[in-house]
Amino acid sequence: MNSIPKKNPGLLVVVMVAIVLFLLFSPLILSGRRNWWQAWLYAIVQILAFVVSRVVAERRNPGIIKERSNYFNQKDTKSWDKILSPLTAFGFALIPITAGLDARFHWTQAFSLSVNVIALVLMIAAIAFSSWALIVNTFFSGVVRIQTDRGHHVISDGPYKIIRHPGYTGAGISYFVTPFLLNSYWALIPAFIIFAILVIRTSLEDRTLQNELEGYRDYAKKVRFRLFPGIW
Repeated sequence: MNSIPKKNPGLLVVVMVAIVLFLLFSPLILSGRRNWWQAWLYAIVQILAFVVSRVVAERRNPGIIKERSNYFNQKDTKSWDKILSPLTAFGFALIPITAGLDARFHWTQAFSLSVNVIALVLMIAAIAFSSWALIVNTFFSGVVRIQTDRGHHVISDGPYKIIRHPGYTGAGISYFVTPFLLNSYWALIPAFIIFAILVIRTSLEDRTLQNELEGYRDYAKKVRFRLFPGIW
């Protein structure tokens, strides 16, 4: 009888993609509303951005998809990030899930069209900013680790000239504008919680890079802010 492989990266990727697709469409599924155009736009924009950014990133930096797909198999992932990384990676799902339940049980009165449109534009801009970071940074891993096996060095181009963790900046903005696109004040609660976790992770990651990545301290002196220019 053949034994089942303990690790199958290909199967893991398929399972994760299926989970993410379910979560992105969760507002439509949980609300039972097929005509909810804001929820359709939310899912479509997220999926298109994911696919396009990964294709472009892999063409520019061959191997980055493999690095990110080995999410659970990296042996040198920082111990604290084994907890924080999954929380930020999948915790975002609480936002559309809450919005879907809100729509089903009518907890929040729908926002105006102008609010929805502004939120959509900001979400697209935030995703584009995060995607820019992914495309520019060949070491844009899903976990915090010093990638000595890949010649890890400081990246200071593109959005990294503006802020030290642009991927997180885009994610944080996306957390807060999504509730306004999906007409849910209640979805702001998980948005604040996940953002707080993101801030903690950013702080720990930045400290790790300053202590362990050659040249990062000098880079941090030039680019002063971690997430938001003039704030932090």
